[in-house]
Amino acid sequence: MTARLSLTLIPLAMALFTPLLPAETNPAGTAMPLAPAAMVPVPPTSAPTTGEPREAGALYAQICAECHGADRLGITGPPLIPENFGRLKREEAAKLILEGRPATQMPPFADRLSLAEAQALVDLVFTPLPASPEWGLERIRQSHLPLVPLEKLPDRPLHNADPLNLFVVVETGDHHATILDGDRLEPLHRFATRRALHGGPKFSNDGRFVYFASRDGWISKFDLHSFQTVAEIRAGINTRNLAVSGDGRYVAVANYLPHDLVILDARDLLPLKVIPVQDDEGKTSRVSAVYAAPPRHSFVAALKDIPEVWEILVADDPLPVYNGPMHDYRMGEGTALVKGPFPVRRTKLDGFLDDFFFTQNYQTLIGAARDGSHGQAVNLDVRQRIATLDLDGMPHLSSGITWERDGRTLLATPHLSKPEVSVIDLGTWETIKRIPTLGPGFFARSHENSPYAWVDVFSGPHKDAMHVIDKQSLEIVATLRPEPGKTAAHVEFDRYGKYALVSIWEDEGALVIYDARTLQEVKRLPMRKPSGKYNVYNKITRSEGTSH
Repeated sequence: MTARLSLTLIPLAMALFTPLLPAETNPAGTAMPLAPAAMVPVPPTSAPTTGEPREAGALYAQICAECHGADRLGITGPPLIPENFGRLKREEAAKLILEGRPATQMPPFADRLSLAEAQALVDLVFTPLPASPEWGLERIRQSHLPLVPLEKLPDRPLHNADPLNLFVVVETGDHHATILDGDRLEPLHRFATRRALHGGPKFSNDGRFVYFASRDGWISKFDLHSFQTVAEIRAGINTRNLAVSGDGRYVAVANYLPHDLVILDARDLLPLKVIPVQDDEGKTSRVSAVYAAPPRHSFVAALKDIPEVWEILVADDPLPVYNGPMHDYRMGEGTALVKGPFPVRRTKLDGFLDDFFFTQNYQTLIGAARDGSHGQAVNLDVRQRIATLDLDGMPHLSSGITWERDGRTLLATPHLSKPEVSVIDLGTWETIKRIPTLGPGFFARSHENSPYAWVDVFSGPHKDAMHVIDKQSLEIVATLRPEPGKTAAHVEFDRYGKYALVSIWEDEGALVIYDARTLQEVKRLPMRKPSGKYNVYNKITRSEGTSH
C-alpha cells in the first residue's frame, strides 16, 4: 500500500518569523533577548512487527519534525525539501534514513521503521512544498532588530578581565552562552542565545564584538565590553555559518536555504547584498560554509552542489573580476566581467569541496568532499588545482592545524570516518604520517607556545578519550579521559597557551581545564553541553593552533 503523503504544515509566515519571548534578566538587571522556544519533544515510536506501514505524515511528525521542522524547513537538521537534496539520490535516501549518516547528528532508524515506511518518508520529503520558500533582501531587512544604539555603548569594558583573553563558550544544552575570564578561569556572564547556534561564533577584528549564527538564520551581534546583544537580523531560512571580514566591516552569511550568500553591514547588521548561488547553466547550490580570508580582503565560500569555489571581494576598489577569458584587465580586454560591489571570483574544479583549510597566507586552500577519496590543493590566485592529496575518510579540514617541524610546515587533520590523524607536509603536499587513534575525530587544536596537539575521538566506544600528540615526534604521548564514558571534545587554549579547555559534550557537561604543560587537571566548571569555546585573542590573531 502506498502511504498517503499528508503532513500538516505550520503556516509559512509563522515558520519564517520566530517571535521573541519576554526578556530574561541577568544578575545585574540587564534585559536580554531570549532564544525562540524549543520544540516540544515527541514520544518515541517503534517499528511495528506486523500490519500495514504507518502513514508517512504521522511518522514525519513523530521522528523527523523535532530536528527538521514541521514545515520541513529545518531546525537543528537541514531542510527536507527537493531543492535542498543536491547530490543525494532518491534511491539512496531510504538507506540513509535506516542507517543514519556517520559523523553527523542523523541517527539510524532501522529499529523504528520498516523499509516501506522509510520509503514513504522519502516520497514525502521529495514532494515539493506548495510554494517555494523565499527570503529576499526586503524580508531580511524587515526582520532587523536594532536593540542597542551604537552611540549608547561604553568606550571601555565594564569588567576588569583582559578583553583579549575572554572565552565565548556556546552551551547548546539549553541554548545559552557563557563569557569566561581566561586568566581567572571564572564565568563572567551567561545569557540566552538563539536556538541551535551553528558554525562557531566569529569576532570583530578588534575582538570587541562577537557574532552568532543560528540554524534558522538569525544573526546576533553581542558586545563583549558591556555584555549585551546589540542587534539581530534573520538572514536566511536555514543557515550554515557566518564570517566577519578582516577589516571588520562586513558579515557574510552562508545559507542552505535559500541558496545564497548574504552580505551584512557589521555595524548594525543591515543587509547590503544577497548573492544567489548558481552555475552557468542556472543550477543552484547550497553553501556549505563561508570563511574570511583577511590577507586577500575577501570571503571564500564552499559550495555543496556545484564543483566551484567562490571568492567574494570586499575591498572598496578590487581588481576587476573576469569569470571568463581575459587578455589584459588593465585594458578591459576580457569576457564575463563582474560589476558592482562584492564581485564573485569563481574557480571551477573537477570535484566538490565540502570543507576547507587555508594555508597561513591564504593563497592556497586545501579541500575535500565528504564522500571523496582524496583532497585538492587549490591556488586562489591562479584559480586552479595545484596538487592532489592522499586524504580519504572524511577529513575534517576546517578543524585542521599547522605547526613548524624541522623547518617544514605541517598540517594535521582528524578524520570523521576513520581512526587516524593525517599529517601533511605543506611544501610537498605529501602525507608524511598517519597517526592511529582510538576512533574517528572531530577537532584538532594546539597553540604556538605548546609542544602538543590535542585531538578528540568524539564517537565510538572511546568517545571519552582525548589524545595528546607531540608535535615533533608525531607520537601520542598521553591519552586523557576527562570523564569516563562521556564524550570529550573540542579543545581551546587561552591566549598564552597556558591552559587547555576540554568540553564534556553532554547535556549535564562541563569544561575541564588542564595545565597545557603538565597535562594535569586544574579546574572543572559545570556547563550545559559546551559544544565549543572560542578565545578572542587566538581567533583574531589567526593562531595556527585553532580554526579560523
